[in-house]
Amino acid sequence: MLNLSEFQQRRRQLIKNMGAGIAIIPTAPELIRNRDSHYPYRFDSYFYYLTGFKEPEALLVVIAGEENKSILFCRDKDVEREIWDGFRYGADAAKSKFGLDEAYSMHQLDVLLPKLLANQSKLFYSLGADAAWDARVMTWLNTVKREARTGITAPDEIVDVRKLLDEMRLYKSAAEIDIMRRSANIAASAHRRAMQKVRPDKMEYEIEAEFLHEFYRFGAQAPAYTSIVAGGANACTLHYNANNSVLKNGDLLLIDAGCELDGYASDITRTFPISGKFSAAQKEVYELVLAAQAAALAKVNTQNHWNAPHEAALAVLAQGFIDFGWLKGSLDGVLESGDYRQFYMHRTGHWLGLDVHDAGEYKDKAGNWRMLEEGMVLTVEPGCYIRPAENVPENFWNIGIRIEDDALVTAAGCDILTSDAPKTVADIESVMAQ
Repeated sequence: MLNLSEFQQRRRQLIKNMGAGIAIIPTAPELIRNRDSHYPYRFDSYFYYLTGFKEPEALLVVIAGEENKSILFCRDKDVEREIWDGFRYGADAAKSKFGLDEAYSMHQLDVLLPKLLANQSKLFYSLGADAAWDARVMTWLNTVKREARTGITAPDEIVDVRKLLDEMRLYKSAAEIDIMRRSANIAASAHRRAMQKVRPDKMEYEIEAEFLHEFYRFGAQAPAYTSIVAGGANACTLHYNANNSVLKNGDLLLIDAGCELDGYASDITRTFPISGKFSAAQKEVYELVLAAQAAALAKVNTQNHWNAPHEAALAVLAQGFIDFGWLKGSLDGVLESGDYRQFYMHRTGHWLGLDVHDAGEYKDKAGNWRMLEEGMVLTVEPGCYIRPAENVPENFWNIGIRIEDDALVTAAGCDILTSDAPKTVADIESVMAQ
């Protein structure tokens, strides 16, 4: 769990980045699952990043200028509702607990927001992210504009607050890295457990249940995303998540699953043989993907730009496809034509943090791939997906392999947060034999 000073420092940094103006950051709404039942609540990542406050029905206001301050609006303390729904802080306790300058009831929002918006030069707000909040913010702005004859002005510029926060979120603090490392360790343990529990004729969802068991057993609050547990040909569907097929002897099982711990995600993919032993064809393809990942990881350092790991992985994979006889021509020709996309059609990674596909730009303002810098965390996940085709021998059909790890960029290169998850052929077969 991050301490109070971390959130306060983030708000101070946001104020500095704003220069002058007012920022409005609401949290996520509760969502109805059916009738009077809700989905498990998950806060908005931007709101949580600045507050650490996990309750629904809340909004943060940050003011920069002559007077810098942070104001929280939240639900009232309500003992009767707490009997039904659980503890809630209320404004007074939230102000103290979360280090805010001021805190008020959400019932005061429509009265106080126009006053706070008055005479502010800029509004920092994520316009377009939520239609209901957009309408409410526009109502507040129009209320201020109606006071023009009294000398009061409304903000004449709306800036996307996410642009400021994305850049902040891209660089992880020591405390964030510690949480992400623990999240990665839990997910790695779950992958190891799956390797030991898998058997032919089990269902994919039975193995998914092993992940949930391990996630919750070690304190993770939820899966970080819908787990992919894909046996055999299902692994050739990139976003497969039905997880309802029988696991067959002789097939591979691809599992893309990570957990969320204190808001932060881990993201691991491992592929292993349901029987416990790779076939010759499976091993050939697996070793190719593993070599591609090694080449990509070697490029994860401060001397390279974002796309360098992808370029390195792609070169290894494309050459492998040529060497196997699946594609014709030179490496440069295959890369230029895009023929490799028959077997590898996605990119090699993404930022990781509070969101699985985390905040942060991949190119700079000039349109160049941004350089990797210390404190960034990204996934590295090359793959190979072989659907039945005339240019591929039948013993390779329906092999789908992806290998994914979470990498922290350091001064020395990169730190693989997910290294506890078995990855080599020898390690996987050894763990499965246990």
